[in-house]
Amino acid sequence: MKALYSLLSIVCMLLTGMWSYAQETASILDDVPPQYKKSSPIYLLSDHQLNNTDTIPDFAEKPNKLKISGTIYESDGVTPAKDVVLFIFQPDENGDYKMKRDSNRKRYVHHRGWIKTDADGKYTFYTFMPGKYLGAKELKQIHRIVKVPGQPEQGLSSFFFNDDPLIPELTLSCRAEAVKSMLRLEMKDGMLIANKDITLKKGVDILAQ
Repeated sequence: MKALYSLLSIVCMLLTGMWSYAQETASILDDVPPQYKKSSPIYLLSDHQLNNTDTIPDFAEKPNKLKISGTIYESDGVTPAKDVVLFIFQPDENGDYKMKRDSNRKRYVHHRGWIKTDADGKYTFYTFMPGKYLGAKELKQIHRIVKVPGQPEQGLSSFFFNDDPLIPELTLSCRAEAVKSMLRLEMKDGMLIANKDITLKKGVDILAQ
């Protein structure tokens, strides 16, 4: 599992995809061919069950609680993006991806969450700081997948953290990519707080701005 999310594949490679917007449908997770739904965990929950805030499993028990919030914008960087689904998953505080099985015996990452934006484009996740294996040369990260109406899902660069001690060891090019989706942490009322807006771009890779 760890090899699938290595630093080289997450930080140094930009995920490609040409984006165009289509008309809204009743359920934006039902508007793609069946083969897409078999390949991505974002489709495991109906968007009719979603709102713009979600809490990761085990949040209450974790010591380093983290609130991530922001606004998702259309490609103009000004207009809030409505009905966008953002899915995240992460390792636990020890860097382990805790796996479980659903009713169909399909394995999934336990620490995960979904949001769907309203007209204001805002989102919030309540989660906790992920860890990494001792001695592993990779950044702490939270993985992200996004789905806009009328298009299949696309991967975003992971959320990284500005206090990660491995940041100075990255090459300049990798560091520049990591900064685009980096969370700058502040402590408030005993909880780490980070704000990160996302701009959806058409015709180029989608990146967190």
